[in-house]
Amino acid sequence: MDTKSARDFTTGSIPRHLISFATPMLIGNALQAAYNTVDSIWVGRFLGPNSLAAVSVGFPIIFALVALVTGLTIATTALVSQYYGARDDQQLKATIANAMTVLTAAGVVLAIIGYMVRWPMLRLLKAPADIIEEAAVYLGIYMLGLLPTFVYNVCSSILRGLGDSRSPVTFLAIATITNIVLDPLMIFGVWPFPPMGVAGAAWATVFSQVLSAVFAVIHMVRRLGVANSWRDLVKFDAKLTSLTVRIGLPAGAQQMLVSLGMMLVMSTVNSFGSVAVAGSGSGSRIEQFAFMPSMSVSLAVTALVGQNIGAAKQERVPEIVKWALILSCSISGAAMLAAQLIPRTLLSMFTSDAAVLAAGADYLKWLSLAWIPFAANFTMTGVLRGAGDTVATLFTTVFALWLVRVPLVRILASTSLGVTGVWMGMAASPIAAFAATYAYYRSGRWKGRRLVQSVPAADPDITA
Repeated sequence: MDTKSARDFTTGSIPRHLISFATPMLIGNALQAAYNTVDSIWVGRFLGPNSLAAVSVGFPIIFALVALVTGLTIATTALVSQYYGARDDQQLKATIANAMTVLTAAGVVLAIIGYMVRWPMLRLLKAPADIIEEAAVYLGIYMLGLLPTFVYNVCSSILRGLGDSRSPVTFLAIATITNIVLDPLMIFGVWPFPPMGVAGAAWATVFSQVLSAVFAVIHMVRRLGVANSWRDLVKFDAKLTSLTVRIGLPAGAQQMLVSLGMMLVMSTVNSFGSVAVAGSGSGSRIEQFAFMPSMSVSLAVTALVGQNIGAAKQERVPEIVKWALILSCSISGAAMLAAQLIPRTLLSMFTSDAAVLAAGADYLKWLSLAWIPFAANFTMTGVLRGAGDTVATLFTTVFALWLVRVPLVRILASTSLGVTGVWMGMAASPIAAFAATYAYYRSGRWKGRRLVQSVPAADPDITA
């Protein structure tokens, strides 16, 4: 296997590895978030607050549909990184082919399910009557892009496990530029496209997602050499699937619980009307960018921890944690200050509506207080996932989300605080999550979760 793009994290400077690996992923995450953000800017500024709310209200549904599969991509990164660290070329290739097969099939199934259930799900979320029709249109088209989204994400998870965080960024950059160009053309109807409004924003996103998937697969086959032919990527291995599910199911269940919690919280927000929905939607777009550094560092931690555990070098893990916490919390702290000092300036890219700006500023005022503990918790979950211990993160999520966030949101929203109580309840859960996850990390129970055994003599074909 040609792994010139791969990187060995089992030796050398840990902070250098973290920064060099996380930086391309940060750029990639920013580009991926730009899909929906660009949609929101064009829709919010030119089609109005109701259309902005329509684009935002369906996000918990999308998150819910991809949640379980997200766990499988996390498991793929853990397995690939550990097999690479152990220098087991045969299992490495088998894992890659199996992941491509299983997740592509899942993308087809979930795209169909998502399209069929979009209307009842929007009603279940109590989507305001003045936005539900546009929301269903946007959501239905978006579902068609789930398959290429899954393909791109599984390719990215494989490359991350190999230590290559740069290649996916190039593909995503091309796709994002395409989305930026297509959005106004398809929304307003510039030849050869008819005016499509919110539907145009959704179609532009789908076309962009197809591009990123195509480029990622071509790179996997031709450049990286993970397969001798395209057919080598379509192989099902029952044992590997079982192992992937065993690792990924708790992480997927965690994401599913998060998505269900988001749906309950969103239904509470929806009960306050379309202005609250638009305000939280625009605020969450800012929050997406604030989370990106800590998410990128977390993914880097997963790869570093996975390779070092695979190579039987667990003594490097505490230093990985130390530097990851310094990086992610410092950046999140700077983002929090910006959200506290200039919230309306940040939100003004989406809307000029005074009521929506006020709602979004209130959202950022409270939620940004939780960004540092959120970043710290991401680092700790990255460690546990790299070790293959995804059950612990499932339990900490249940605790923080269902015993802290959801009850607090429901209780505080019913008081005179109104929708502000929702934001306050949401801000409390990352603090609880970090406390629980850090306590588990300190217990050391994750250390016995190594998934693979080192190969005594490294295969020169897979040596970085």
